[in-house]
Amino acid sequence: MVTTSAKSALAFKLSPGNAHDAPEGRELLETIYCDFECYMLMDRAYEGYDTRSKAAEQGFIPVVPPKRNRVDPWEYDKELYKRRNEVERFFLRIKRFRRVFTRYDKLDSVYIGIILFAMIFDALM
Repeated sequence: MVTTSAKSALAFKLSPGNAHDAPEGRELLETIYCDFECYMLMDRAYEGYDTRSKAAEQGFIPVVPPKRNRVDPWEYDKELYKRRNEVERFFLRIKRFRRVFTRYDKLDSVYIGIILFAMIFDALM
């Protein structure tokens, strides 16, 4: 999910539970871009070179800490990275809805509808 704040999402995509998030995240990055200086705050699951270069291609400045065991770590804005909790707060807001966090729905299309409903309802409250 790509969020713009703790209250709004820009884009999201469902992925299988047994798949890594990074390939899905790169596909999601292809749908958005930035014309001016925008920062993309990502957690360590997206710290690979492919994901960071894809974010840079789309006009974003990637802010992601390197994994602790990385041989050639890079510098990142630690103060700006502290704002990544806004993404987690957004997930917390939509997971207040039982059907979102338990995923009773078998069809992805129905589950996407429930997520959209939760986001709309949360935005109106």
